[in-house]
Amino acid sequence: MQTRDDMELGSLSDVGCQRENNEDYYSYWEPADAEQFARKGRLAIVADGMGGHEGGQEASRIAAQAIQEVYAAASEGDPQAWLAAGFEAAHQRILSYAEAHPKLQGMGTTCTAAALVGHDLYYAHVGDSRLYLVRGSNISRLTHDHSYVGRLVENGAITAEQAESHPQRHILTNALGAGSSVSLDHPDAPVEVENGDVLVLCTDGLWSVVSEDEIRTAVAAEPSAACRDLVALAKERGGPDNITIQVIAVRSARP
Repeated sequence: MQTRDDMELGSLSDVGCQRENNEDYYSYWEPADAEQFARKGRLAIVADGMGGHEGGQEASRIAAQAIQEVYAAASEGDPQAWLAAGFEAAHQRILSYAEAHPKLQGMGTTCTAAALVGHDLYYAHVGDSRLYLVRGSNISRLTHDHSYVGRLVENGAITAEQAESHPQRHILTNALGAGSSVSLDHPDAPVEVENGDVLVLCTDGLWSVVSEDEIRTAVAAEPSAACRDLVALAKERGGPDNITIQVIAVRSARP
């Protein structure tokens, strides 16, 4: 994927060591037109499907493609509104696809999408894929897992550290294609990024076996190398799930 020289991009998806099919999906988009780029910036998406081999694969693909299509075609509003519209379209398309293919009832997907417009970061999120911001020696998770264990953390029943290894950490409470409506997380205002920041989008096949500190350390390298190293590390630890990661290194956030 050709990108402008104010950032570096790395993307990688791997089936892992214990699955037959890869139900993850990722995409990256930026407009070729300079005026459009100034308004819409760049869009990165990761999604982790569920519902069996075909159902999961289709759900993650449908979600990423719907969000990208809606975002790219939008003309009124702002990036946060375009992301919300994209998630709603993705949800409805997955429901329609499942209705047309009864064997795929129950298909759904997590999804995390990040739009970087200049030095403003917008994002939307459903499920337990994650978006991290790495700044210097610090790593911050910007998304909150929509999971049973995530609720336990919010209620103070367990700590965030205990949640990382909890046996029920993969039970989702929210996904695209699940339920009649979609409820997504998003920031109240765009997050300001700085030159040198690194954004990491990943599915649970990475974060469930690789620590945040290890992610922070790995992305000090060039993004494509960081993706390869992190996927290799996840596989060394058994690779129990599909592994998908996108790394965006911001080289010049301001004009």
